[in-house]
Amino acid sequence: MSREYTVLVGGDREVGAHGTYDVVNPATEEVVGQAPEASVEQVEAAARAAAEAFPSWSRSSPRERAELLDRLADALAARADDLVPLVQAETGATLRVAQTMQVPQTIDRFRRYARGALEPTAIPLPPTEMPSTALAPGGLLGTVVERRPVGVVACITPYNFPLVNMAGKVGPALAMGNTVVIKPAPQDPLAVLRFADAVAEAGFPPGVVNIVTGSGAAVGEALVASPHVDMVSFTGSTAVGRRIGEVAGRDMKRLLLELGGKGAAIVFDDADLRTAVGAISSVWAFHSGQICTAPTRVIAQRGIYDRLVAGLQEAAGRLKVGDPLAPDTVVGPVISAAQRDRIEGYVRSGVDEGGTLLAGGERPDLPRGFYVAPALIADCKPEMRVVQEEIFGPVVVALPFDDEDEAVALANGTEFGLNDYVFTGDTTKALRVARRLRSGTVAFNTVQQSPEAPFGGFKRSGVGRDRGSFALHAYSELQSIVWPG
Repeated sequence: MSREYTVLVGGDREVGAHGTYDVVNPATEEVVGQAPEASVEQVEAAARAAAEAFPSWSRSSPRERAELLDRLADALAARADDLVPLVQAETGATLRVAQTMQVPQTIDRFRRYARGALEPTAIPLPPTEMPSTALAPGGLLGTVVERRPVGVVACITPYNFPLVNMAGKVGPALAMGNTVVIKPAPQDPLAVLRFADAVAEAGFPPGVVNIVTGSGAAVGEALVASPHVDMVSFTGSTAVGRRIGEVAGRDMKRLLLELGGKGAAIVFDDADLRTAVGAISSVWAFHSGQICTAPTRVIAQRGIYDRLVAGLQEAAGRLKVGDPLAPDTVVGPVISAAQRDRIEGYVRSGVDEGGTLLAGGERPDLPRGFYVAPALIADCKPEMRVVQEEIFGPVVVALPFDDEDEAVALANGTEFGLNDYVFTGDTTKALRVARRLRSGTVAFNTVQQSPEAPFGGFKRSGVGRDRGSFALHAYSELQSIVWPG
């Protein structure tokens, strides 16, 4: 509460031109701090500063960029003891998630892209024999394809993992020679604003990294529309992604959109049910279901449907909901009162449309905080809202299937295609089914994610891929250079 938070524009710290707004702890409903309310003019100044810094930064050596990214990771590691309680307080994450993921993974990502800055960017092609034409004389042509930075990247991040997601955008963007303007989610921007201290300590030139914040849509709209922005990297809802696409499309800006998910968990009769129940329970146990890759739709073969649902019902009852600082708490709050109310509305609609509520969905008896008890809705039908729409909370829906074709049809039967899961003892079947799923990632018998595999979605789950070296590709343009051999 005692710290003044400022935006970062071209190396300068500035108070919000429109004052501040409160950032609220989802567990206590107390104010964590005041975030700056930036003006459209400040957003434009940040984008202009990034554009002015781009020519010099894009010509810096890969070694220089790698060293700065490593120093940035060092500076964050030195601040970890301060960042962990801050990000925990503003996100409502359990202490375990904050300590093991919110901050450590941020540091790891910057170190990964310090190495990434040194990866080759040139792709030589074999000489090509060309005949003489009216255009030019014939002969051998030499060609090299090189990756070039896009320019100024607007990095717009979500509220579930504000630091980690930011690092996943900023790290590869900087490694490739782009400059950035970061716009964190309004619900929990404080740790990202504190990130500016690490940027300064690492020694980045002014304008290479800029940060703006705001409580409403105006800041993000202005950033996406700025003529100085060449690319928009956004993680969030499909509805907002559509709007970004509309605005950015007018100027042909490059897009990387990681949008909604409605992960299907196909569980066959021959699956290990203990493994399946444990994996699916991650919807409830991991950050209160606030993760787009969660296996929220359980599509279970009829031979094991009842046993699987009973196992999930039992598991839901074992998960302690409460104070995220308590070591035995598994399910903490969701981000806001509005999101809690939205989730409760989905649970009601699931029951109203014919589903059977077997666990949770009620508001726990706690004195304060935005809590929802882990909910399990069985006997669902494909057309129900709880089956079709992303809820982004601790809600699992279950529906049965008879054969493989029906399972695939059900899994593919939403507008999303981000992450799906297959549980079976037959790996040949798992691979066959995976290849039929219209999903950016398919995992079988696990909910683990590979940090090096390309990440993104089919259909309305997004545009483009990031993670690992694929993120370096996402933040670059291909340039072909041709000469007579």
